[in-house]
Amino acid sequence: MKPTTSIFDIISEPNRRLILDLLRNNNYSVNELVSLTGMSQPRVSKHLRILKEAELVKVQRKAQQHVYYLCPYPLSEVDKWLDPYRKFWQDNLESLDEFLKKGDKE
Repeated sequence: MKPTTSIFDIISEPNRRLILDLLRNNNYSVNELVSLTGMSQPRVSKHLRILKEAELVKVQRKAQQHVYYLCPYPLSEVDKWLDPYRKFWQDNLESLDEFLKKGDKE
């Protein structure tokens, strides 16, 4: 990953998120990802290269195939950033729940 490229830049691209979503459930070869995404092989390979440079995916050689799998550790930065927003929504939803319960009693 380039020093100026953040994890947020990388996951902001919809095709890369699609690949990450697929790899969350299973490990796939490039050809399998081509079939699943409908993208061309060069395009899938380009996105996998970027994801690999960011250490979001790892590759394992099996026979003559490269099989990719998710490495979620770098997403901890995103998780950490989202934490205050979770609290915000939890607090607001609890307030809404209390408001609705109070309205039912009146």
